[in-house]
Amino acid sequence: MALCLLISTAICAIAQQAVRDFVRESGVPSGSLAVLVVDIAKGDTLAAHNISAPLIPASIMKSVTTASLLQHIGPDYEYHTKVYTEGEIDKGGVLHGNIVTVASGDPALNSHVEPTGTDIIAEIAEALLQAGVKSVEGRLLVDDSVWSGPSVPAGWARADLSRDYGTGIHALNFENNTKGSSSVPDPTAIYLGRLRGALEVRGINVQGKTLEGGKRREILDHVSPPIDEIMRSLMMRSDNMMAEAMLRTYSKETGGDGSTADGASRGMALWKRRGMPMAGVRIDDGSGLSRSNRVTADFMGSVLRDMSHDVYYASFFPLAGQEGTLRKFLCDTELDSYIAMKTGSMTGIQCFAGYKLDEDYAPTHIVVIMANDIQGNNGRMKKAAAKMLLRLFGCNVPSER
Repeated sequence: MALCLLISTAICAIAQQAVRDFVRESGVPSGSLAVLVVDIAKGDTLAAHNISAPLIPASIMKSVTTASLLQHIGPDYEYHTKVYTEGEIDKGGVLHGNIVTVASGDPALNSHVEPTGTDIIAEIAEALLQAGVKSVEGRLLVDDSVWSGPSVPAGWARADLSRDYGTGIHALNFENNTKGSSSVPDPTAIYLGRLRGALEVRGINVQGKTLEGGKRREILDHVSPPIDEIMRSLMMRSDNMMAEAMLRTYSKETGGDGSTADGASRGMALWKRRGMPMAGVRIDDGSGLSRSNRVTADFMGSVLRDMSHDVYYASFFPLAGQEGTLRKFLCDTELDSYIAMKTGSMTGIQCFAGYKLDEDYAPTHIVVIMANDIQGNNGRMKKAAAKMLLRLFGCNVPSER
């Protein structure tokens, strides 16, 4: 027993020295850094620094958002975007009414990136042909009542809103709400224009008369890819729009109004109920693009530990040296493929949150590293973080080149 205690004490001393060296070598003020490494099975804290400090998390906030929704709905949840005809179809194939798309908030509708799903435009056109529709007397309409509140979180910087990463999340999303590197502020207009064109190509004329809605008949139930595929995509690519969809979906599925503000409030309440350390924590959005978010390493570590048993959740995190935003981190080291973490970066901010994995890709340790107030680029801090992780897990540290 005494020998085990001696060995444990020595390991802790080595770990804490690795953390002290990281703080010194990172070039970041000590008060703006936080580190937490925990052995999941034993519950032992291997390394800790400043874990109660509220810091801006950037995109590691996505780890919290996906965790909130996943444990409520499970990995097989799907969005259902339904399309209806309103009114009667006469013997000549004229629909005396409108075509209505009831939006579901699906963020992967005709997505350009994985998961792409199926083409809703082609599906609608085929469904109308199958129903014998040759002309639509009324209009093409979208029911966007599934969610409330603005499409862009209040805390996002105005300069980000015109960029693809700053596009809003709507009830009806289409082609990632982007065009090239720019955001599309009204994806519904793009969708309706695309639909009208597809119908005309197939010989279905849309007259556009303003008509009262008649009896609805469902002609299509467009089903999204499963939510776990969407979550994996957003975590691998750090997709802000998809992450915001997860937060608003969490609000709606737990009885809220589907707004960002309600989703954030319900997320805070969820983690408080689950006993997480909430002091200093503020959830402002689902993606981490807002600089008003605040989390502590203690909070992040607690969420990660709470979710560590979920194999779907653990699989969402990019593998170091292999995938997504972590492709170059720890590449060709002994930790290549054995660290899975979500990254978060903004000007002056670099964060990591995730797991150390075993040979079966099961989480063994929780890893949280947060840095704010970085001067210059993030390269020095990232290099120091990689060196610290190699030392913490007993790996050889590459020599300086």
